[in-house]
Amino acid sequence: MTRPTNLTDLLLDVAERHPATGLGHGPGAADADAGPTDQTYPALLDAARRVLTGLRARGLRPGDRVVLILERAEDFLPAFWGAVLGGFVPCPLAAPAAADPERWAARLGHVDALLDGPLTVTTAGLAAALPPDRDRPLAVLEELSGEPAAELHRAAPGDTAVLMLTSGSTSNSKAVMLSHANLLASMAAKNAAHRLDAADVTLNWVSFDHVAALLECHLLPLSVGARQLHVAPAAVLADPLEFPRLLSRHGVTMTFAPNFLLGLVSAAADRLDAGDERLDLSRVRQIISGGEAVLVSTGETFLERLAPYGLAGDALWPAFGMTETCAGSVYSRHGFPATDRGAEFANLGTPVPGLSVRIAGPDDRPLPEGAVGELQLTGPMITGGYFRDPAATAGAFTADGWFRSGDLGRIDGGRLTLVGRSKDSVIVNGVTYFSHDVEAALEQLDGVARSYVAAFPTRPAGSDTEQLVIAFHPDLPEGDETALHRVLTAVRATVVTHWGFRPALVLPLPAEAFPKTSLGKIQRALMRRRLEEGAYAGQQSAVFDLTTRMLGGYTAPEGPVELALAAIYAELFDCDPAAISATAGFFDLGGTSLDILRLRARVAERLGVTGLEVITVLTAPTVRALAARLAEPAAAPGTARPYDPLVPMQTGGDKTPLFCVHPGVGEVLVFVNLARYFVGDRPFHALRARGFNDGEKPFVSFEEMVDAYVDAIRAEQPEGPYAVAGYSYGAAVAFEIAKVLEARGERVDFVGSFNLPPHIKYRMEELGYAETAAHLALFLELIDKKQSVDLPDALRHLPREEQAARLVALAPPHRLAELDLDADRFAAWAEIADTLTGLGREYRPSGAVRSMTVFHALPLRGTRQEWLDNELRRWDEHAREENRYVEVPGEHYTLMGPRHVAAFQAVLRRELDRALAGADELARRRAAHR
Repeated sequence: MTRPTNLTDLLLDVAERHPATGLGHGPGAADADAGPTDQTYPALLDAARRVLTGLRARGLRPGDRVVLILERAEDFLPAFWGAVLGGFVPCPLAAPAAADPERWAARLGHVDALLDGPLTVTTAGLAAALPPDRDRPLAVLEELSGEPAAELHRAAPGDTAVLMLTSGSTSNSKAVMLSHANLLASMAAKNAAHRLDAADVTLNWVSFDHVAALLECHLLPLSVGARQLHVAPAAVLADPLEFPRLLSRHGVTMTFAPNFLLGLVSAAADRLDAGDERLDLSRVRQIISGGEAVLVSTGETFLERLAPYGLAGDALWPAFGMTETCAGSVYSRHGFPATDRGAEFANLGTPVPGLSVRIAGPDDRPLPEGAVGELQLTGPMITGGYFRDPAATAGAFTADGWFRSGDLGRIDGGRLTLVGRSKDSVIVNGVTYFSHDVEAALEQLDGVARSYVAAFPTRPAGSDTEQLVIAFHPDLPEGDETALHRVLTAVRATVVTHWGFRPALVLPLPAEAFPKTSLGKIQRALMRRRLEEGAYAGQQSAVFDLTTRMLGGYTAPEGPVELALAAIYAELFDCDPAAISATAGFFDLGGTSLDILRLRARVAERLGVTGLEVITVLTAPTVRALAARLAEPAAAPGTARPYDPLVPMQTGGDKTPLFCVHPGVGEVLVFVNLARYFVGDRPFHALRARGFNDGEKPFVSFEEMVDAYVDAIRAEQPEGPYAVAGYSYGAAVAFEIAKVLEARGERVDFVGSFNLPPHIKYRMEELGYAETAAHLALFLELIDKKQSVDLPDALRHLPREEQAARLVALAPPHRLAELDLDADRFAAWAEIADTLTGLGREYRPSGAVRSMTVFHALPLRGTRQEWLDNELRRWDEHAREENRYVEVPGEHYTLMGPRHVAAFQAVLRRELDRALAGADELARRRAAHR
């Protein structure tokens, strides 16, 4: 038979020769007992033909680019093949990031410009989450399907088949051009190593914006007619043990697992033993491990832990591949761990047929075996370059046509080993992060010297993944330890909000410790070498000592519960359990909202206490306080714990405390990231609505709420001057609190509104229970933006309990598990939010305070100037002196989000210092006399 020369012919051939096999979609951890939804290869072809009809109806012609923003395999693959069958060029893009929508929007804007205004295909739900852009051509997948197209496009072998984006920062990711010839050559070469056939079953849990998902886990099994199972990433990442369970349940023979997942599975394997689970992994022939270096000890432990369940001792294949090499192209086939005894990192084996590799020196000349240099590659599976980026393409190839990987390695006995990277990046848990990206964010912090920030990786002995080191030069008065501690905390907090994980090490260094080239570029690789040689040991010790002192010194945990909690804290924060003081706070140690979820799981596992609430950690954050709360006997039914609205988000610092009022949902988690920037500066307290605890009743009037908050504030700070602020709905409450305090003869030197005008009733009147519940569900990421708009009309005729149940039924199961939320708890929360909304409908601002500081962000509707002039400046009617209006970046819902919190805190703290200069001096004098 004739070999296919393009992907269209490949799919047609497979659908004809393997009509009974194809794809299985799902299931995940939440529905493990359900079988996958099957789709044969002929059915995939039919679905793709139908999408093609819809794409052609949009006016697309061969060669046009199509961006695919589709999360589920059952959506992505028909759309991908529909584009291929029409000769269009698909470009997968990750779905919008809920944690940082503005950063994701910038990436989408970059892709739009790079690909010259491509058509974007997405689902109706995801379309609602995209940033508004009238000029962006957009197609909703559900509306594309038509009659199956009869005429298909046969591309030339050299035509671009797909564009895959590199993992660069927002503004410089490149689109790798992979031709039909590249892909077909790669599939043939891969299978010379894999030796898959139609009897095999593969598993993919990676999203399709990653090249391994599309090529290794879809095109490869498709090319031989094998069955392929696709599950959502959360099915595996929410519970790593679901990975071996899926392998067993579906008789998987080939799959993909980076080093970090190997470590997670091994760490959780005790639960398999304890649960007496009967798994059968005897069919698994190869688990490809790429994306980051495979630590020999991690791989060996993984194989050992799963050996009792039938996993072969040579099933793990360390591998190398890049987007530019069509994913996996070098495999250690049945070589691990036998060829790696005594090594720290596994070698990557030998290249697939047709691929040549060499190690070259700075002059691009080949080096002898055993020498370290840059890995360079050539072969039919290597990309021809980057779309519309001739400079990057030229820089990626040597004069004699070899592709520069940017990785440093050596070849021993024909087997490749990587020893580092010449690129400035960090790989953590299989994800590549670029140093300059976070460095730019850190340079904006007060106390950090510009051009003296370096982010680089290190890998401590025994670690399953690289760890991040941040070095910076403090721009602070000499010897100001309080300020240095605050900056250290701010650096850690910024990295967590920017990249989602904490740095393993933050080093304040003198300027001369930053080696620079003649052009001023910091030599990160040299700094890493110095760190690993012990050059910064003194600074590491000094940071540890300073942190310990600022957290109140060391107090040894006592008793089994405190010791168990100290061990859990140590695991969460990657430190020695002996270093965890019983009096150190969870958030002072760097805890995030995500860490609370991990804490909850470990407390349930080791102490048998389930349902640990977020508010419990917020109000009892130290090992000692949390242990005491866990030891308390359960309250009798209907008995409420005494209500205290005050939540101490951070208590360090000798300046005037700041009291912040919750937004309209009543909870205070939105302040967690912001409060971390106040460590060592001024205490930060949040005010939480009544009604969340068992037996509590929500407030019945605005006045009752204000009086309760005033009493709590005065119990914490008996006399002024005071500083109060509120986010959104909370701004009106903060204004009323300030009025009451002034009426009682107290000074209120700071009253802040975070982007809300005084008249809130108009917005509150737009919100019935259905809208409030839907907005709460959106706030909690249970539903998407489009659903929050569409659902109220469909729900409002139902009883409230049923409305809440319907919303919870739409939520991803893993998200409900993270929040420890069920229909009853969500319904109770929605009642609290609806009660607050009702109080807001009756609220009419009156009277005045001395002055207000109003922080204004981009409005949801209209321009910033219109929002400022027509709405926010109405605060002038309620101030005796001139108000301050301060611009902050972001929108109403994102001004304290990951992208903007560092900038917002700097502006807020500057305004607090300005307004409270006299009050802070008085607070210091009072503290000195205590």
